[in-house]
Amino acid sequence: MKVVILAGGLGTRLAEETEVRPKPMVEIGGRPILWHIMKHYAHYGFNEFCVALGYKGEDIKRFFLEYRSMTANMTVALKDGSLTVHDDSRSDDWIVHLIDTGLATNTGGRLKRLAPLLGRQTFMLTYGDGVSDVDLKKLVAFHRSQQRVATLTAVRPPARFGALLMDGHVVTDFQEKPQTGEGWINGGFMVLEPAVLDYISGDDSNLEAEALDRLADDRQLVAYKHERFWQCMDTMRDVRLLRRLWDSQQAPWKIWT
Repeated sequence: MKVVILAGGLGTRLAEETEVRPKPMVEIGGRPILWHIMKHYAHYGFNEFCVALGYKGEDIKRFFLEYRSMTANMTVALKDGSLTVHDDSRSDDWIVHLIDTGLATNTGGRLKRLAPLLGRQTFMLTYGDGVSDVDLKKLVAFHRSQQRVATLTAVRPPARFGALLMDGHVVTDFQEKPQTGEGWINGGFMVLEPAVLDYISGDDSNLEAEALDRLADDRQLVAYKHERFWQCMDTMRDVRLLRRLWDSQQAPWKIWT
């Protein structure tokens, strides 16, 4: 089952970072958030990825072109430039399709452009800026049981502001951006049947506002409720939070070994 990752947006709310790199290449613990997302999928055995590129897509291509050389032990003969790889066990066994889907293409349009690569099989899809500890095998099993065109992962949204924990008037702790426990939002991590492509008109189509909305009207969209960790990376505050979690070895999304 292929995994589509939408990685072509401008990331305008992260201008401090995205002026020099695409949003999926913003680093957490020295690796792009895109890598973290892919490690999550690969942990469950999903290791063929279709990355929909757009803004600064060449940076993402460069990362994967250099990935093996950056992770493996090797010897370089400077005289002729020959390369001998001694141990590439630290390199991931992934197949990564890097597809330019246009600079201004909307989310639905990016997916539509991948149709020839996806064929007529069930596939997975998520955004290139959010991490979670969702059990992907259970997600797929749920999708199969519902027999609908599309399943999304419903998550609790993080609160907009941090929460103060108090003992009377004394602040005892500060909890940054806890999940609210109220309402549900689309957290990505979708499982889709190829029929979803019939709900997308073209490059200007928004996946959420057009395709998912029409699927909901047709009662062909279901939600897998995920109560545990989920965090998007929309602002620098989100970036700092994810980096602190990783650096403190308390990153809930790191389920791989």
